[in-house]
Amino acid sequence: MPSTSPPIQPLTIPDEAKERLKFLYLAKHAHWGGGMHPEDGNHAIYHHEVRMSLESLGIDLMVADTYDVLFTHPGVDFVFPLLNRGGFVNSEMMIPLLCNMHRIAYVGAMPFIRGLGDDKSASKLVAAHAGVPTAPWFCYRRGAPVDEADCPKAERWVIKPNASSASWAISDAFDWAGVANAVAGIHGQGHDAIVEPYLDGYDVQAAFISSDGPKALPMLIYEREDTQKLWTYYEKRDLVPNTEKATLKRFDDPEFAPKVQEMAKRIAREFEPFDYGRIEFRLDKKTGDINFIEINLNCNLWSEKVVAKSAAAAGFSHAQLLETIIAEGLKRNGLIS
Repeated sequence: MPSTSPPIQPLTIPDEAKERLKFLYLAKHAHWGGGMHPEDGNHAIYHHEVRMSLESLGIDLMVADTYDVLFTHPGVDFVFPLLNRGGFVNSEMMIPLLCNMHRIAYVGAMPFIRGLGDDKSASKLVAAHAGVPTAPWFCYRRGAPVDEADCPKAERWVIKPNASSASWAISDAFDWAGVANAVAGIHGQGHDAIVEPYLDGYDVQAAFISSDGPKALPMLIYEREDTQKLWTYYEKRDLVPNTEKATLKRFDDPEFAPKVQEMAKRIAREFEPFDYGRIEFRLDKKTGDINFIEINLNCNLWSEKVVAKSAAAAGFSHAQLLETIIAEGLKRNGLIS
């Protein structure tokens, strides 16, 4: 049976807090006027949409698109950061670190937890510690030996940057030479590389809002026609045609949904508090195997992506989702009661 937990309710920022507090929205395309970006594709549409939704809340909002706004204290009380992919390794920790330096509250987990979540290999160790199945893997750290003996046994492997997002630089291989070449390519771009067997099946997405304990949103599943096909960065950013997005739908399977939800809650507790995020599993309905893939803290909030669609299934508008996330963060940091 699907989860019988009470439905999550939207939160609001009190009017007095809207008058008292100053907010900063920080995103790469925060000043973009809408429409696709030639390199980042729909990411620019997403950042513009979030700005519009934040402005609709009636908060005192400052908008910036570079880290240097935080090199000195910007005179704000709370930061809403979406500048996660800063063009350098471990950039997801930059804004939390700068906010901590200035003692400014912000949406999202503390820097170490952000790094732990973005490190796919380390997050799999967390999942294993929580008793959640994950396929064998090995992370070839840049500068360390690349030894075939460390590679998990498989007929087909997936290779990707260990801290990648949106399937950037993902590839597959069918022999060790292909694995080694892919690892070398990722190392050449300055990143660690994670290698794991390709798992057949469907991606189940478990989204959470987190502050006073993880609160599960309705789960979604990508039911794809070709489960053997890798989904690339260019498809996820709408830079090339992709017809498979329409298959994202509610996941209430009476056999598998309770199992996935229970696993997701165990993992979410390990990263708490993180304000919002999603946890991805690979489900093989033929064998019944469920494996943890990755956790994405402070992930994409575009209305066309998983967290917002999960929230919509729970009755949230896009603005209500953002306001709830902010209100949770304000409450956690003692800025509202």
